[in-house]
Amino acid sequence: MGIVVPNSVDLSSTDKENGVVQSPEVLDAGALFVLKSRGSWLHCGYHLTTSIVGPVIFSFPFALSLLGWAPGVLITTLQALVTFYSYNLLSVVLEHHALLGKRQLRFRDMARDILGPRWSKYFVGPLQIAICYGAVIGCILLGGQSLKFIYLLYNQSGKMQLYHFIIIFGAVPLFLAQIPSFHSLRHINLASLLLCLAYSAFVTAGSVHIGNSKNAPIKDYSIKGSKENRILGAINGISIIATTYGCGIIPEIQATLAPPVKGKMFRGLCICFAVIVSTYFSVAISGYWAFGNQSQPTVLSNFMAEERPLLPTWFLLVTNIFTLMQLVTITVVRTLH
Repeated sequence: MGIVVPNSVDLSSTDKENGVVQSPEVLDAGALFVLKSRGSWLHCGYHLTTSIVGPVIFSFPFALSLLGWAPGVLITTLQALVTFYSYNLLSVVLEHHALLGKRQLRFRDMARDILGPRWSKYFVGPLQIAICYGAVIGCILLGGQSLKFIYLLYNQSGKMQLYHFIIIFGAVPLFLAQIPSFHSLRHINLASLLLCLAYSAFVTAGSVHIGNSKNAPIKDYSIKGSKENRILGAINGISIIATTYGCGIIPEIQATLAPPVKGKMFRGLCICFAVIVSTYFSVAISGYWAFGNQSQPTVLSNFMAEERPLLPTWFLLVTNIFTLMQLVTITVVRTLH
């Protein structure tokens, strides 16, 4: 619902000092959504964490089972370092262009300035939308599965089908998506940060408990399969780890920062990666230690043995509720972009 979309937001010297941007009449709805630039570096950290950290980390023990101890931990560490450096470098480039009078609010704005309008319109824009759209669908499906799991914990003979729970879950982010600006999500994203810390702690504790219990599986850390399968499995494991660090809305998050923005994105990234290190490595190492090469694509599946839970029902219930609540926040963020 835009009228004129400039290559980027042009700022005068006075505007740059005061943090004022071009008149809203020349910006489309997507730009206006991220242009409420009142956020602090703390808010930036909340947004970054929600956009990166999610229940996909439950796949880390499975990824390590495809790679082994040393390669798995090494790749996870290297990916964290490379991603942190890349995101910080991108934020510095955005700061530089803003100082030159060209404030870029989205990836498509960057592509328009760097590659030209056709690349922005026909490649970068659709690609970003497709990634966010796919993430929204995945989160809604996963949310529906979590709701059904909670339902079956207390009603194993229940007749409700998965699509019922998908519809119920999808209605919640649909309501929350009416929020007027990205900055308005700061409190929701703080809750998301706390929730991912909570369910990661529960999953880590659950894995350690099962690993030390009499029902613990035999700890075998060898990589299963033929040579060809091990090679394909290693590629699969690397791709799982790499995708967990992805964030497609770095410029949009930086656009929410109140001027001056210098150094704020770096501090926000430090918050985000502190959460990443504490959650990714704890879930990956504890899950792989407990289940070895028997790790399932999601570690929560390892908490069930022949349809019988290895942990108390309340423990599984709380873990899934925390996961479900954070999925709502991730879905909202992806929906709005």
